[in-house]
Amino acid sequence: MTFPSLKTSLVVAALSVCAYSTGVGAQTVTPAAAPQAQTPQAVTNQAVAAHYAQLVHANYADTLASAQALREAVQAFTAKPSADTLADARKKWLAAREFYGQTEAFRFYGGPIDNDNGPEGRINAWPMDESFVDSVQGKTNAGLVNNRKFVINKKNLSAQNERGGEENIATGWHAIEFFLWGQDLSETGPGDRNFEDFVDGKAPNADRRRQYLNVVTDLLIDDLTSLVKAWAPDAKNNYGSKFARGGQESVRKMLVGLGSLSRGELAGERLEVALNSQDQEDEHSCFSDNTHRDAVTNAKGIQNVWLGEYQRADGSVVNGASLRDLVAAKDAALADKTTKQIAASVAAAEGIQAPFDREIIGGKDAPGRQRIQKTIDSLTQQSKDLVAAANAIGITKLTLVQP
Repeated sequence: MTFPSLKTSLVVAALSVCAYSTGVGAQTVTPAAAPQAQTPQAVTNQAVAAHYAQLVHANYADTLASAQALREAVQAFTAKPSADTLADARKKWLAAREFYGQTEAFRFYGGPIDNDNGPEGRINAWPMDESFVDSVQGKTNAGLVNNRKFVINKKNLSAQNERGGEENIATGWHAIEFFLWGQDLSETGPGDRNFEDFVDGKAPNADRRRQYLNVVTDLLIDDLTSLVKAWAPDAKNNYGSKFARGGQESVRKMLVGLGSLSRGELAGERLEVALNSQDQEDEHSCFSDNTHRDAVTNAKGIQNVWLGEYQRADGSVVNGASLRDLVAAKDAALADKTTKQIAASVAAAEGIQAPFDREIIGGKDAPGRQRIQKTIDSLTQQSKDLVAAANAIGITKLTLVQP
């Protein structure tokens, strides 16, 4: 969920899938070679920050590459709408989300994704009022698609996003998701939009629906490209290069990101809210029923940063100086405890079953609700461990997002 006020309230904190180049404190290994922890005494704030900048770039680069594959599938679908081309576009959306979900650990400290001018709201804002964009059940003429006076282009869609309310989402992953799946009106599976919604003569304003889907996907590519550039390791004065030189302040920002995603966003906004309301409208990826994977990839993103490890799209692993190593040099037992707790959170998230909108239904003892509560409890504990870890390395001021 995007909250513009957080951007001001927080204290500051490769266009392909080839193997990532190495740099300060980093090395690329194959999955067959188990990454080894850095010698704790040798790890410095500078090494950890520098490696983090490279890990962030690698993750965003994979996200961009997978989103470009999505755009190709969307273009193929809109050029020739069919059940097969729609299915392929859906497959590519799901694949791209696996990479983007892990990048959520890079938020909450005023970085390129969510500073005052950051694109996070255009990229991943939710929950979405579908009728703001297109027709829905009972409102056949609703939305920007069916208003032929509205000119569909990147500038106008960007201006409409969250205009008049946080749920008036016009852009990003979830707008694309809605176009590909449609409303989720099923209790057993995701939305099932008919490809004929995009065929002239079969549905009103099919031409505008095709145009909207293409433009909103292009806009997503633009925003992801800006993030890749902001963290590019070969640039001297971009955000990533400055972050790499930021020492303890950069390490503090890393911990702000992990702690905020752990408790405020993932455990709170994405799981607790839906668990309490039992309302499908509070589900993160409600059209595709991909919310269970959102939880896993978010938890995995936290683990990536803590361990200084990230598995790339080609299977290679970016590995280097980590927060775990930094903390272990001061308090080995705490570092081990935090590592185990984060692993437990990933495992708990993996236990949440699809569809998520059925997991949240029932009484306190319902198995699905217990699985989600277990994940919330683990994430809450790990946020406390992360605060303790920060204190162990001399960082006491963490402005964490709370639920």
